[in-house]
Amino acid sequence: MENVQLLTHALFESIEGEASGSARRRKNFNFHASAAENPHRMLNVLCRGTYVRPHRHVTPPKSEAFIPLTGAVGVVLFDDAGAVTAAHRLDAAGPVRGIDLPPGVWHTVIALTETSVCYEVKPGPWEPASDKDFAAWAPAEGAVGCADLVARWEALFAAAEAGPGGEVYNVG
Repeated sequence: MENVQLLTHALFESIEGEASGSARRRKNFNFHASAAENPHRMLNVLCRGTYVRPHRHVTPPKSEAFIPLTGAVGVVLFDDAGAVTAAHRLDAAGPVRGIDLPPGVWHTVIALTETSVCYEVKPGPWEPASDKDFAAWAPAEGAVGCADLVARWEALFAAAEAGPGGEVYNVG
């Protein structure tokens, strides 16, 4: 069958190698054929220490789903002022295997294991100028303070390492 794409261990290893060798410590592998296609489906490989600037999807409003296929990630949610409202541990081994975020929710994703391969789905098309509304209260990628923020977010999950996973922090 034409255009069938398989999610294989070899594919994961290849993208993990690219991610670990990149300055950003992450790499996407798109299954969708173009930026205009809908929905967008991709592998998002995150290496420990990568900084994903907090953002939301509002123009147009887009939901977003993450499912770790290997490793574990933390999804941190924020209010409009940048205060953490919830932190969720997603782990390929469970018990929480993924998250579906509604449009307009401020969020970031951090790697809680050396590498994590996530399957991500969100509506297309992709318009670089409006795809993400980046948080003004968070530094731009590569700016001073990014590593400190990642360490602070990782600390949200440190106490939960021995626990069953899932929601580790929720004030809302």
